[in-house]
Amino acid sequence: MRDLRIAKGLGFFSLGLGLTELFAPRWLGRLIGAGEEHRRLVQLFGVREIAAGITILAAPRPGKGLWARVLGDALDVAALVAALRSTGQRARVAGALGAVAGVTALDVYTARRLTQSPIRALLPS
Repeated sequence: MRDLRIAKGLGFFSLGLGLTELFAPRWLGRLIGAGEEHRRLVQLFGVREIAAGITILAAPRPGKGLWARVLGDALDVAALVAALRSTGQRARVAGALGAVAGVTALDVYTARRLTQSPIRALLPS
């Protein structure tokens, strides 16, 4: 039951983050030190987050949505590593990277607790 509560919390977190990415991409880019020039990419990441959040919150078994978050986290890490190499605000980007790493750990932990494997979680029920 505790794992389901964590999953639902991650679903709401996805919705909040996704809405922020979708409607305030420039502000978020400045906040994390990645700049404003990749606004459309941040918005696409927002759509991905919203979809994962809806999947987690709507499904009786949220494992697939959690593994979708993990895959999204990998994209976020790749984008932040690229930003780390190209921005003058390395401390802010490194902070964002640390935050993503922490949430990724929680995503993986919860997904593993609620599913047997990532492959099985992606298969139709």
